[in-house]
Amino acid sequence: MSMQDGPRTETAYRAWNDHWQSETGRADWLDPDPDVAAVVPLLKSRGARNLLDLGCGVGRHACFLAGAGFEVQAMDASTAGLDYATRQARELGLAVTFGDGLMTELPYGDASFDYVLSFNVIYHGDGGVVARAISEIHRVLKPGGLFHGTLLSKRNSNYGLGNEIAPNTFVIDGAAGDKGHPHFYCNAAEAVALLEDFELLSLFDREHESPGTWHWHLLAERG
Repeated sequence: MSMQDGPRTETAYRAWNDHWQSETGRADWLDPDPDVAAVVPLLKSRGARNLLDLGCGVGRHACFLAGAGFEVQAMDASTAGLDYATRQARELGLAVTFGDGLMTELPYGDASFDYVLSFNVIYHGDGGVVARAISEIHRVLKPGGLFHGTLLSKRNSNYGLGNEIAPNTFVIDGAAGDKGHPHFYCNAAEAVALLEDFELLSLFDREHESPGTWHWHLLAERG
């Protein structure tokens, strides 16, 4: 399903924009994920320099990666997240370039980055949105660049709940937060198919903060 076939489904940023306006809402999104911290030695060994944090939220990974010595650009569709992230970077003395935009229409030139991070972002939509976001990530990566991201697993406890508005895409009507917006889920074979234009380096299914919160973690190289 393409974005032109029906209503836009990449709408969850609206809920996150509300969420990140409060200190309580931001509290769980301030520290870098261990999976992101662990990739820094690999990036340095490969001579990576230019990084993009796609869907940066309140800036936890953008600021962490800038502090590790990389040149970082970061974007999000949430103005509340960007405002907080910009303040944090300024207070820490970090030179991060922040901008707004959608993951399906990246405002960057071809082959701009050595590494694109998109953590807990690109599954907010239907399958067409996810495919378009991955295509855009591929476009802005340099040959040999790395895509590091997450997808929602069909083992996730929310899979199948609510209304299936498109294949493997569910909306839980009336749910608080982003769950009232479309979420796309996939199994391993479907994740591999989405990454067919990449060389897949690793793919593993991991629970996040609470039981049942299964997410695919992926690291893939652009050929």
